[in-house]
Amino acid sequence: MKKLIAFFTLLFVLALPALSADISEADKLNFKSIVTSQLNAFKMDDGAKAYSYAAPKVTQIFPNAEIFMTMVQHGYPPVYRNEKFTFGTTTIDQFGRPVQHVTIRTGDGKAYEALYAMELEADGSWKIAGCTLAEIAEIGA
Repeated sequence: MKKLIAFFTLLFVLALPALSADISEADKLNFKSIVTSQLNAFKMDDGAKAYSYAAPKVTQIFPNAEIFMTMVQHGYPPVYRNEKFTFGTTTIDQFGRPVQHVTIRTGDGKAYEALYAMELEADGSWKIAGCTLAEIAEIGA
């Protein structure tokens, strides 16, 4: 059973680069624009603007901008107050959603990898369906 799980895990990992090729360059640019706009809204404490980029699944959990901003402030402080950020690759997650990789740096010199899952809405727009955040261990630190 362990060999079977390892085999399917390997197949999935090998398929990621091929799957990411299915994401158009226009969509990749759109993801970067959406993430940039939301991060800038956080910096300006513009809760309504930041909240406007959240997918319906997120807004069901956090029914208004104030609750959403409180969650981000307490659960994602590097996202809420970053010093700078850079974009990495765009991949596909296990649910078939495009994921925009972002490296975030904070004022205290720490670095984080943020994975923004994107969701295509019925109107053709993209929204942020979730963000996973992990601190990056710096080489030589």
